[in-house]
Amino acid sequence: MSMLTKQHILTKMMKITCNFSTSFFSYKPFSSSSLLSFKPSHTFSPSSSINNHTLPSFSTSATNGSTCTLTWDHVFHVSQSEVGVEEHDPCSYLQGYFHKVQLCNRGSDKQSEFLPFVIEGNVVGFIHNRFVEHLRSFNDVFVFPKDGGPFGHCVSLHPLLKTAEERTSSLGYVIEHLGEEHIPGIRNELYPVKSSFDKPVFFSLERAAAPYFGIKAYGVHMNGYVEIDGQKHLWIAKRSHTKSTYPGMLDHLVAGGLPHGIDCQENVVKECEEEAGIPRSISIRANAVGAVSYMDIDGDRYKRDVLFCYDLKLPESFVPKNEDGEVESFKLIPVKQVAEIIRKTQFFKPNCAIVIIDFLFRHGYISPENYGYLDLLRSLRIGDCS
Repeated sequence: MSMLTKQHILTKMMKITCNFSTSFFSYKPFSSSSLLSFKPSHTFSPSSSINNHTLPSFSTSATNGSTCTLTWDHVFHVSQSEVGVEEHDPCSYLQGYFHKVQLCNRGSDKQSEFLPFVIEGNVVGFIHNRFVEHLRSFNDVFVFPKDGGPFGHCVSLHPLLKTAEERTSSLGYVIEHLGEEHIPGIRNELYPVKSSFDKPVFFSLERAAAPYFGIKAYGVHMNGYVEIDGQKHLWIAKRSHTKSTYPGMLDHLVAGGLPHGIDCQENVVKECEEEAGIPRSISIRANAVGAVSYMDIDGDRYKRDVLFCYDLKLPESFVPKNEDGEVESFKLIPVKQVAEIIRKTQFFKPNCAIVIIDFLFRHGYISPENYGYLDLLRSLRIGDCS
């Protein structure tokens, strides 16, 4: 099969299905340039006080030898800095937010390097050519049809693996043998594998392996906010430095992946207790307010995530307490200051930033008077939201 034909098939399979039909790979905010070429936040100048302040360094992984130097002093310095005159320009104000969307939607030009992962005639993932080579020795688990019908060259499971249990067990064997060398951060937590959220589960897969098989992954993110004297404030978490991903960066009060066998609301309640010490009597009031989605290619990893968003109004007297060791500390920050942190910096874990941008839309902190309003709104669901 030619590269052009393969790319055509992949593009067709990855089309957007949530509220608009424009493909991620052809989406053009402002109708003049693609999202991936949109000029990020460095094209506008923060106030001089920020320019003269040493900003922290970051690492997306705790295993690469780098350390995040972010402190709450950095956070408050940025959030309380004066806004430059040029930043009031409605034509450039949203650029910092577009940049955060970019960070979750990289690598679209690499799509032709991935093979469809097909189960029972359904595309459930995409696997990079390099990673496929690691799977070829497991010939009692995987097959590699050269002519997979409409999918062309693809990866599938051995036809003798007929049940979800058999498939889950066999994939578990593969993950165990590939180990941390090829799939770092194994967590012994299973994600359901299905073609879309409401479809049947074909099998379950180790969470850390999800991006290597390019499966759809779902999660819940909750904005915990407080109203003080009529002003909304968000509780913000700072991730533990021992976290395997994005150590030391800013995060939601509550967020987590959606494992197999639990629904979204119950997962929110569970994560509320574990991550912030929020009792069920309060967390059960969290309101489902929508979802965001993104598609991100980074090397052999293909993240196709949908995050269900929740809002929970908390009592003024509530103070979160982490119960699982994954959070270093919490701070209550005015929403307007959180917005500036997201707009001007990369302090937040990238997918948390886009969930909070969605919050800013819904609570009126981003207005239609800003150029690119609808493009930014649409870009929050630019992944396969299904």
